[in-house]
Amino acid sequence: MKKDIQPNYEKAQIKCVCGNVIEVGSTKKDMKVDTCSKCHPFFTGQKQAMSSQGRAAKFMEKYGKKA
Repeated sequence: MKKDIQPNYEKAQIKCVCGNVIEVGSTKKDMKVDTCSKCHPFFTGQKQAMSSQGRAAKFMEKYGKKA
């Protein structure tokens, strides 16, 4: 194998816009992200769960006979 072709694996910091800092191991030293698990609506519970209907149910609701 060739010598010195692998990147250095160092401790890195991921900084979010909300101010949250996460320390991980990576080949990059610093990373900046827009959303993290502290401020993303899915993880904070602010996102509303949508009820999923199948294609047939959507069709019947739109074009089906109404009782």
